Parts: sequence; C-alpha cells; structure tokens
Amino acid sequence: MCWVTGFKTLGTIMIAPTIVIAVVITWKSREVVAELCHNLAVVFWISANSTWMIGEFFYNDTTRPYAIAFFSAGFISLGYYYIVRAPFWRTKT
Repeated sequence: MCWVTGFKTLGTIMIAPTIVIAVVITWKSREVVAELCHNLAVVFWISANSTWMIGEFFYNDTTRPYAIAFFSAGFISLGYYYIVRAPFWRTKT
C-alpha cells in the first residue's frame, strides 16, 4: 500500500520486518519440501517487489533487472518442486 500511495519512508522501513517474518516462516517449514519451496518463493517474491519499489522510489526505476532475478528465483523454487519433487504426471501409489 505504501508503494501505491507513495509513502517512501514507511514503505522502505516495512521491507525488513516483512522479509524477516517470511524467512522465519520459511525456516520453520523447512522439513516439508512443499512448504519450503512455496515459502521460499514467497521470500523471493517479497524481495523482488521490495527491490522494484526501492527502484521506483529512489533510483528512477532502474532496479527492475534485479527484481526480475528475484522473481526468477521464485519461479525456479516452484519449478523445482512441481517438476522434480512432485510432478503432476507421477501417480501416487
């Protein structure tokens, strides 16, 4: 919401606690591969959006390539789970 409304200071401050909470949730769910991969994707997604927001706020929107790298890492995390660990074409026995 801070990003859309242009509250630069509050938006920037909220990055740290949001990422910390996402990392804690990911760490606590690390024993279940499905949870780990999905929560890791959320961490990357939050990091990507934070990078993009900071770029728009302070760097004339030049941080998108870095944001794309974070988004890609999230897709890789989900791809690993859905293609390698739990492919839909594999039957459960």
